[in-house]
Amino acid sequence: LFLPITSTVEDKSSLRSKFQERRFWSAVKLLSNVVLWDGIVQEDKVRDLGLSKLLNRYLLLNILNTSLGLDNIEKCSKVVACLPERWFQDLKGGSTLPELQNFSQHLLQ
Repeated sequence: LFLPITSTVEDKSSLRSKFQERRFWSAVKLLSNVVLWDGIVQEDKVRDLGLSKLLNRYLLLNILNTSLGLDNIEKCSKVVACLPERWFQDLKGGSTLPELQNFSQHLLQ
């Protein structure tokens, strides 16, 4: 997976920025496909690949480098939509999965 990082001040119509956006949305689609394996493959393997490797290494960097606004909200919403509700059933109020700590901190900001 290659997801280039561009500056938040870069023109959104530039080829580099458009390429980065296409790669980001491809990675989100990959995340949604990875979590579909939940219940078939061991949960810890799916969470490691989907959250620790894909979300925290690639997607979150892109989200953090996207200026706050509607684009950022859309990206975060699509990532959240990929996550299975089952993973959050046993959590106490106000807590999250350890792999989602950084993403949660971003959402709180």
